[in-house]
Amino acid sequence: MKIEKSGKYFGTDGFRGEANISLTSLQAYKVGRFLGWYYSNEAYGCKNGLYRPKIVIGKDTRRSSYMLEYSIVAGITASGADAYMLHVTTTPSVSYVTRLEEFDCGIMITASHNPFYDNGIKIINRYGEKLDESVTDLIEAYIDGNMELIGLSSGDIPYAKREKIGCIIDYVSGRNRYVGYLISIASHSYKHLKIGLDCANGASWTIAKAVFDALGARTYVTGDVPNGLNVNENCGSTNIENLCRLVKEKHLDLGFAFDGDADRCIAVDETGRVIDGDMMLYILAKRLKSRGILNDNTVVATIMSNSGLTKSLENIGIKCVQTDVGDRFVYECMQKGGYLLGGEQSGHIILKKYATTGDGILTAIMMAEEVCDQKLSLSRLTADLNLYPQYSRSIRVKDKALAISDEAVQEAVKKVSQMINGNGRVLLRKSGTEPAIRIMLECETEEKCISYADLISNVITQRGHSIS
Repeated sequence: MKIEKSGKYFGTDGFRGEANISLTSLQAYKVGRFLGWYYSNEAYGCKNGLYRPKIVIGKDTRRSSYMLEYSIVAGITASGADAYMLHVTTTPSVSYVTRLEEFDCGIMITASHNPFYDNGIKIINRYGEKLDESVTDLIEAYIDGNMELIGLSSGDIPYAKREKIGCIIDYVSGRNRYVGYLISIASHSYKHLKIGLDCANGASWTIAKAVFDALGARTYVTGDVPNGLNVNENCGSTNIENLCRLVKEKHLDLGFAFDGDADRCIAVDETGRVIDGDMMLYILAKRLKSRGILNDNTVVATIMSNSGLTKSLENIGIKCVQTDVGDRFVYECMQKGGYLLGGEQSGHIILKKYATTGDGILTAIMMAEEVCDQKLSLSRLTADLNLYPQYSRSIRVKDKALAISDEAVQEAVKKVSQMINGNGRVLLRKSGTEPAIRIMLECETEEKCISYADLISNVITQRGHSIS
């Protein structure tokens, strides 16, 4: 039976919500139950229902991650699959281990850059990529009790019995192999570099330091005292001020900040200036092009990337393809076009030669490699990149589609675009996670950006779309 697309629980980055409010331990158990059954059931290509799946699981440092981990593991083993536990680790490490060790799938328990009270379940297929939506639609059907939609007439997924009950295996060795892999990628010693690391009190809190210490760097670490409640709290890639201060106070050569699950990275140069995902894409694109390995001389970014990035890339003979917001869409475009580099302004950078997902620590290594190769600071490496001031605003609305399609709103956007006159741009889009629309402006000054955003916001309010 055909499953209609739902998206009730799983968005572009997994199942995410406040722990025990919109993401409960019972739902996590059902995710585990489904996956254990799905990968052992002959209806999905396995041998006579006798196949014993292997599923690898990691988690970040949130207090609720432990609760959700045990719930998922209980579901997996109850359905007859074996659960391999990486414990606290990063999302990219789960992707790497899943692919390398040929697991049926991987699971990462994290809400990435969200506050501690949120959590999420990311599911990774055997190739280290995000699970296909057709499977997450089946999971949603099972969570809601729609058994016929998953091919069962009634009751529940059968429980494994006796010797068929799954095993739980401590698999910290898989995480160690990932650390070794990261170290092997670097070709330089970093003994002359002083590097700051902000681990967001999250999943990278031991891994990042271990990697850069092994490569010889003098490391200065913050955000490395997780207590289950402080992940991303005034630290990490979404709260970069601590790292900027650390770099300036300690006179460091550069710094890197990660988010809760370390699939994104934001850098800081030697002056304490933030080097965001757009700027890192520019540096890495030039690096790959100079080595003749930037396929079709093309980089993949999202519609939120600064238009100055596109123009600067064009000036050095590199094309930029843009996708919808979300690293899933970036990766899908890279797969389709055979491109090797893509990313988001937020710091999700995908280096397809090395990984199938954004990897913050890998990105940091490649940035350090370029500093060593060129014998230039990060500030020098971005000297010829000209970005426009960028300003974003969210407006909560009653109906996103109606607000965006309103003729008066569209006319306001057109008017602003004419005033910008090619020296920037205006973008109006629906939020994927809230009842809101986003206004993004780029032009010569931040003051003009704010003024133009006011103009569009006022029209939206006057037309009765906004929620007071």
